[in-house]
Amino acid sequence: MSSSGRSGPWPVIWCLAAAALFGASTPASKALLDGVGPLTLAGLLYLGAGLATLPFGFSGGRKERRRDPRNLARLGGAVLFGGVLGPVALLIGLRSAPSASVSLWLNLETTATALLAWAFFKEHLDRMGWLANGLVLLAGVLLALPEGFSLAPAAALVGLACVCWGLDNNLTAIIDGYTPAQTTLVKGLVAGSVNLALGLWLEGAPPPWPLVLGALAVGALAYGASIVLYIRGAQQLGATRSQMLFATAPFLGVGAAWLALGEPVLWVQVAGAALMVAALVLLLRSQHEHEHSHPAQVHTHAHRHDDGHHDHRHGGLPEDAWHTHEHEHGPQAHEHPHVPDLHHRHPHA
Repeated sequence: MSSSGRSGPWPVIWCLAAAALFGASTPASKALLDGVGPLTLAGLLYLGAGLATLPFGFSGGRKERRRDPRNLARLGGAVLFGGVLGPVALLIGLRSAPSASVSLWLNLETTATALLAWAFFKEHLDRMGWLANGLVLLAGVLLALPEGFSLAPAAALVGLACVCWGLDNNLTAIIDGYTPAQTTLVKGLVAGSVNLALGLWLEGAPPPWPLVLGALAVGALAYGASIVLYIRGAQQLGATRSQMLFATAPFLGVGAAWLALGEPVLWVQVAGAALMVAALVLLLRSQHEHEHSHPAQVHTHAHRHDDGHHDHRHGGLPEDAWHTHEHEHGPQAHEHPHVPDLHHRHPHA
């Protein structure tokens, strides 16, 4: 059984689609930075994400669960690190570095996510998974070699953004009571408003309307639709595995930089792509199985009824149909291959 467990291929597909959308955002943002300051652009990108998810943000989830202080703290952390600090650090670094280089440095987000997940969020990762993660890091280092250390400040800012998004990835993977659209809506509107206000205060007059509309459109696709797809996949795969799949985004960004910005194709980029493919193959072959127990709990998240954990029934709803509502689990002990999703977060010992 693959690392997607009993959920089928859809969580993997969601993460890869999220990566494709986000990968295109780096060269698009690079082009927009010619006429928009980084704070203002970060605000517009996330406001675009919020506006894109607005029609879907008022249904599903559970009000009682959203009031849980733990969920509010997780969402607040995701907004602060993933919506405010991360994109600003990225865009400031992007302003002074080539788009392809920044795209490739974003591989560090995978390593940051894995280390944080292992150290603080009780995610297990076996030897094959760690080898895959090491290959991702090696690919990122190899791909950055042609630039040397001349862009160290920009690289440090991108690295900071990756740590912020690593925290965001782990927090959003365990948020309960919010649908992916609701999480994205809150992150987009709150973080977007904060960064836009700071941008207009510190960077001067707003940019021309064509640039505003372009930034909102990029945000709607690369941050709005992408985040919804990513959260949906992360809740089924866990933060580390979903982030490994999302790590294809930098290579898609490099491809867009080659085609749209005319940046040169380097042999190390081709070699790095080969390492990334090898890492993804190892990740998807990773296995984790042992006898484990589930305590009784009540929570809300996207699920289906053929995964061995959700045995409640709805009249006329197929067992393999994804849906979201509050549901209750009784105590259960069993053994099967699993990943660190909302039901399998135990220590890595």
